[in-house]
Amino acid sequence: MSTQNAEESTERYGYVFSLLCDDRPGIVAGVSSAINSIGGNIEACSQTVLNRYFTIIMTVTLDRSWDCEELGEKILAEGRLKGCQVSVRPAVIYPEGRVENRPDTFVITAFGRDRNGIVSAFSRYLAEKDVNIIDLYGNRTGKEEFLLISQVEVDARHDIQNLQLDLEGIGSELGFTVKLQHNNVFVATNRLRLEH
Repeated sequence: MSTQNAEESTERYGYVFSLLCDDRPGIVAGVSSAINSIGGNIEACSQTVLNRYFTIIMTVTLDRSWDCEELGEKILAEGRLKGCQVSVRPAVIYPEGRVENRPDTFVITAFGRDRNGIVSAFSRYLAEKDVNIIDLYGNRTGKEEFLLISQVEVDARHDIQNLQLDLEGIGSELGFTVKLQHNNVFVATNRLRLEH
């Protein structure tokens, strides 16, 4: 086999899947089995359950090109995925570590009395500063309280102390306590709390 043919035979096609349905056991097994049955490889995935709704997003590579609608139907044919909704689109799969000069990752935690406009206020500010949100979690921790945790990418042109002061100012207007920490510090301090 020529080198060119060998390269052609190893070409992979990237897709991004998102799946939504009522939560129940077996959904991850169903979607991963469906992808495996068509020769797909899951490159990355993120899954959560929110108020009893299951959602997962994953990037997948396949050894041939698929029509996205046909691919979605193929996934939903798996018996354990009855009642689920799926969205599929082509994607460029970037290997981890390929992107150079990636911005530092920070974690914003905000906690206070629940009210309208919390996520909107913080996300608008971050958008204005060109700070990218890469992960977001928000939930009521009680009848009156709301917890927001956001993982963001901050590049070197930003002054971290100024970002912290601005976020605290937004929090003060909302009646929220806000903290901005480097991701490594957040992970280390929360791990220590769990171990003691």
